[in-house]
Amino acid sequence: MNSPLDNLLSRYELKSVDQSTNALREIAQEIILLGLWRGKFFEHACFYGGTALRIIYGLDRFSLDMDFSLNKPDADFTLKPYLGFLEKELHAFGFDITIQGKQTSGRTKIESAFLKMNTRINMLMIGVPASIVSRVAREQLLKIKMEVDTDPPGSAGSEVSFLYRPQAFSIRTYDLPSMFAGKLHAAIARAWQTRVKGRDWYDLVWFVSRETPASLSHLRARLIQTGHISANALWDDSHARAMLLEKINRLDIQAARSDVLPFLKDPSAVNVWSREFFRDLVGRIRFL
Repeated sequence: MNSPLDNLLSRYELKSVDQSTNALREIAQEIILLGLWRGKFFEHACFYGGTALRIIYGLDRFSLDMDFSLNKPDADFTLKPYLGFLEKELHAFGFDITIQGKQTSGRTKIESAFLKMNTRINMLMIGVPASIVSRVAREQLLKIKMEVDTDPPGSAGSEVSFLYRPQAFSIRTYDLPSMFAGKLHAAIARAWQTRVKGRDWYDLVWFVSRETPASLSHLRARLIQTGHISANALWDDSHARAMLLEKINRLDIQAARSDVLPFLKDPSAVNVWSREFFRDLVGRIRFL
């Protein structure tokens, strides 16, 4: 095993391919954050979304992609200057990985990059048992998408957080009320043409269980930006609840469960899910 990774890997149960894949991805995500810190990325941007909730705030599910938001709009922003820091950091830990920035058009507000690695090769590198690695297809790729919102909605709060793996460093994140607002926006606004994102609904349960309030002003700013409400419309928490309830009326509960299950340590956590459960959940949301 690569000894600098011993402590990182020891946190995980490695009894299945899914568990080992989640561990590999999360270790890479933490090293990516370290590389971004070395490149001073967090002087200009905040970390938010499901992966931020998992790594920074202890959300009890794994997450795929990494979402960031600039502190202020910048149409000329590019991830390119930071990709070298990521590549250097990942290679220093022994990862065999490629990083590719995505060229953006003049209309998009999202700057993207994709990190790809051979799952088998990198599982062996971090010390996943060979009995598990042998069940992974030789050409299987693990992908991590990074997205940066270059035209962030207003009214978001932020704070500095510290990580101690793989070494001590700091990052800037959205605060929890703003992250909650972002998840509420995702539940309301996300299109379902491909599949339901049960992960959004799982995260809402997590916020409510922690009695975290949601930033109503940040939710409103997001809904205005995506065209779901007018900037001049009268709008308050009752409207937010009504929008959530309308979405719940059309929610495919089983599809939502199926989406989130691969990311959970305890599958029974979603046994209680039903339309009645989510309606009750909406009534328990507190807004700031």
